[in-house]
Amino acid sequence: MAGPRVVLDTNILIAASRSRRGASAKLISLVGLGHFEVVVSVPLVVEYEAVLARGLKAGSRKQRVWNDILDYLCAVGRRQEIFFLWRPQLRDPKDDMVLELAVAGRCDAIVSYNKKDFGDLGRFDLRVLTAKELLEEIGGLG
Repeated sequence: MAGPRVVLDTNILIAASRSRRGASAKLISLVGLGHFEVVVSVPLVVEYEAVLARGLKAGSRKQRVWNDILDYLCAVGRRQEIFFLWRPQLRDPKDDMVLELAVAGRCDAIVSYNKKDFGDLGRFDLRVLTAKELLEEIGGLG
């Protein structure tokens, strides 16, 4: 895979679930096509499922679509186990989980709309990008 290796923060999936026209939905549509590589872990996928389920009616068409999307992310994403925990680094423990996954997965970036929550991750050789910034970087806006 030639593109950057990334972890998608949960808010990217939430944004994509709310609008099919936004940068997040575009980014999700490019998963598995070679533009970038997504890294996932069991705890992160469980969080994705829990957060997305909150806004969806059980058994609804939209819930089935998102279940299929999550299954696809698990199938094409690079699965990463996390063998170490060095929390807390950040204010939110869920952000710590994303950071630990990004470090363990040797990622180039975390994709999130909450950039300020991650602060400066230079010591981990990580960047925090929005969906639009990653799309610009990979040439996926066209």
